[in-house]
Amino acid sequence: MKKLFLIGWLTFIVLAMQAQILTPVKWNVKLEDSATAEKTLVFTATLDDGWHLYDMNLPEGGPISTSFVFETLEGAKAVGSPVVSQTPTTVFDELFQMELRWFAGSVTFSQKIEVTDPKHLEVAGYVEYMACNDENCLPPEKEEFSFDRTHIDVEKTLAFLSGNPSENNENPTEIQAESETNTPIVQTVLVKAPEEKQPATLAKEEISGLWSPVIDELKAFGDTTVTATDTSWLFIFLAGFLGGLIALLTPCVWPMIPMTVSFFLKRTKDRKKAIRDAVMYGISIIVIYLVLGLLITGIFGASALNDLSTNAVFNILFFLLLVLFAVSFLGAFEIVLPASWTNKLDMKADSTTGIISIFFMAFTLVLVSFSCTGPIIGTLLVQAATMGATVGPAIGMFGFALALSIPFSLFAIFPNMLQSMPKSGGWLNSVKVVLGFLELALALKFLSVADLAYGWRLLDREVFLVLWIVIFALLGCYLLGKLKFSHDSELKYVSVPRLFMAIISFAFSVYMMPGLWGAPLKAISAFAPPLYTQDFSLYDDEVHAAFDDYEAGMAYAKQHNKPVMIDFSGYGCVNCRKMEASVWTDARVKDLLENDFVLITLMVDDKTKLPAPIQIEENGKTRTLRTIGDKWSYLQRSKFGANAQPFYVMLDGDGKPLGPSYAFDEDVSKYVRFLENGLNVFKNK
Repeated sequence: MKKLFLIGWLTFIVLAMQAQILTPVKWNVKLEDSATAEKTLVFTATLDDGWHLYDMNLPEGGPISTSFVFETLEGAKAVGSPVVSQTPTTVFDELFQMELRWFAGSVTFSQKIEVTDPKHLEVAGYVEYMACNDENCLPPEKEEFSFDRTHIDVEKTLAFLSGNPSENNENPTEIQAESETNTPIVQTVLVKAPEEKQPATLAKEEISGLWSPVIDELKAFGDTTVTATDTSWLFIFLAGFLGGLIALLTPCVWPMIPMTVSFFLKRTKDRKKAIRDAVMYGISIIVIYLVLGLLITGIFGASALNDLSTNAVFNILFFLLLVLFAVSFLGAFEIVLPASWTNKLDMKADSTTGIISIFFMAFTLVLVSFSCTGPIIGTLLVQAATMGATVGPAIGMFGFALALSIPFSLFAIFPNMLQSMPKSGGWLNSVKVVLGFLELALALKFLSVADLAYGWRLLDREVFLVLWIVIFALLGCYLLGKLKFSHDSELKYVSVPRLFMAIISFAFSVYMMPGLWGAPLKAISAFAPPLYTQDFSLYDDEVHAAFDDYEAGMAYAKQHNKPVMIDFSGYGCVNCRKMEASVWTDARVKDLLENDFVLITLMVDDKTKLPAPIQIEENGKTRTLRTIGDKWSYLQRSKFGANAQPFYVMLDGDGKPLGPSYAFDEDVSKYVRFLENGLNVFKNK
């Protein structure tokens, strides 16, 4: 399926670039009049040689079925389902692994309608279809149609209606026989049908009620969404602090330590002043990075950063940037900023006095260490952007700068500590190479986010895992000295730390191997693509949402009198993947979600375009929602007063909460209590 769609889309793009758009299907749509109230919509498709059009009601997971959508049906109502003029060709398709039905040459579909008000007749909609040949498929297309009173004899129809008070004058036996003769039956979608309300649909008033804010109701339940935000802040701070510690071990930062000590030893012999200057130096480092984080937030804004974190161009550029850094760390070339920049700052630090010279020395450290700290900082900022907090990037940068500044301040205060430090040499280069392997693995995460958000399906789970298995296996070989680069020092023996790191790397590769057959791999669920992207899986404990559309899921829940679980998620949401792999796979949680709730998953970073842009008013400003993700993100903000993912909330059929919301927390028993409490509230209503 994936290969066929991919080939089809690539073919379509190439042909479009050459201004040779293929149109293998020509439609002729007409409304056949009659002397009775029953009219017939006739859809005739004529296909070019070698092309075929898929039948109606194909199984899920296959190509797009032919379907007929009525956006407007006024003054009439549909009678039965569309009837096809011929028996389709049925074949077993190896790519889709299912039996498919299609038509070649020419085929006609007929849909009967019964006119109830000929003077106000309006029929409009479209046919959605997909065409393929033996080599490729074209993307799904739509053929629009529209008819009104001018296409029928109004007087004859009125005369018939006045003489036949019965609304339905057909012979039921004839309709049943006709339906049984033509095996394929399709559900005709009525988007707007005032005369006949369809099952599992909602009126405009009901839909409006589903979007009404329930923030006060959530607060009445003692909602702790703010606490979840605080947890996110702590997480991003710790991530930044850890990134700063890692940066200290890089070859770009390590040589700055003796340079820093030398700078402060030259300045003064006064011990108290030296301590004061060293502390000021550490504060300057923190201020520089903190200002950088605040500037990024101020320029882009929290929501823009969140959008940017799943933007295809941004993620691909960051993927390429990390690959570039990884190749540099592996020794292909050196990435350095212009020497004139650091030289000028170094001269400023020597020529000025007081706080200004210390600040310039801190700035020199930031620039010199850029080639090693850049990837760590960039990754940190992207992670902060997904937290949904305005101050996220600043908090992350503060943690990073704090970890980086503490050792430099200590060495400036106690220069004799430098004597006990290991000298720079081959071990620093080994650290650099190890970081190169890790950055190469991390780069795939950014490519995966773009791939998921836009539905390209180029980097599915098994492809991702194979690449990670190879990367960490090669890292193990490097640590054992079996893989060498041109700039590596000779490794006379394997030290105990290197041996343990190699064991961990090889063990990690072996751990990931069962994932190729569908094992959940909970340890890396935050990084790997979801299990549903895998072609072959022996694992069946994953939970899949029944709906990915809010209104459709709520309509179904109301019709079947079941509570709803809304899952606000995202393709780039690390914690969402963790919850799905470590909590949803628990037998108790899985049973509750699949049997007692209607599960609706809404991806806030889905880049699929809406059929038409939606204008909304938010915080006194007019905004345009252009994608499905925009729509669900606005729903989460406006109805529930939250914008971080994962975000879980239980509702009744009227869109009212059944309890407080639930954020990221991998405690299974707590999650079970959350679901059971909501279920009890629903049953007691």
